[in-house]
Amino acid sequence: MTVLYEDNHIIIVNKTVSEIVQGDKTGDKPLSEIVKEWLKEKYNKPGNVFCGVTHRLDRPVSGIVVFAKTSKALPRLNKMFQDKEIKKTYWAIVKNTPKEPEGTLINYLVRNEKQNKSYAYDTEKPDSKKAILHYKLIAQSDKYNLLEVDLETGRHHQIRCQLAKMGCTIKGDLKYGADRSNPDGGISLHARSISFIHPVSQELIEITAPVPEDNLWKAFEAQLSK
Repeated sequence: MTVLYEDNHIIIVNKTVSEIVQGDKTGDKPLSEIVKEWLKEKYNKPGNVFCGVTHRLDRPVSGIVVFAKTSKALPRLNKMFQDKEIKKTYWAIVKNTPKEPEGTLINYLVRNEKQNKSYAYDTEKPDSKKAILHYKLIAQSDKYNLLEVDLETGRHHQIRCQLAKMGCTIKGDLKYGADRSNPDGGISLHARSISFIHPVSQELIEITAPVPEDNLWKAFEAQLSK
């Protein structure tokens, strides 16, 4: 975890693929607790420290996570995420090149709780939820492609599921059809940037998260910075 931004009401961190945002059945220490400990130590605070979870990021995914430091900011941020007032952009490394260099994917996702997996369909199904994302091919290497993804809806495993349905499974994502895992156990999906109007100060906040320490990620980043 690296802190990317902090003020009186908000703290934004860059999550690694091994960290979980909230506690789960693994019993591993969640990022919310790590942030609390970091704040407690930094400010030498006695007693409990407030750290509110405003959104989720799957465990094998890296990148930006926003936490609320005050009970004033938490409900406002929750509502902003709910009302799509916060723009998040993801980067995904995929093996296959999409047929179109950019486009919009519209599918109907059905979540299977037991498998912790979603299935994408072209038409509406019982218990399905409409999922919309926009993608753009922004860089290529000999074997892989880098897609920029903007979500219009926030469904369970949406990017992973919809890209796999398109034939562009994310590198390392065994659950959605990748042929091998990544050495770090994560998948090559990164919550790259976020922009929103601060819920208290009303200032524009724009944050970009550095890519993971991985040769392929670094190569793509270098290609784009030329």
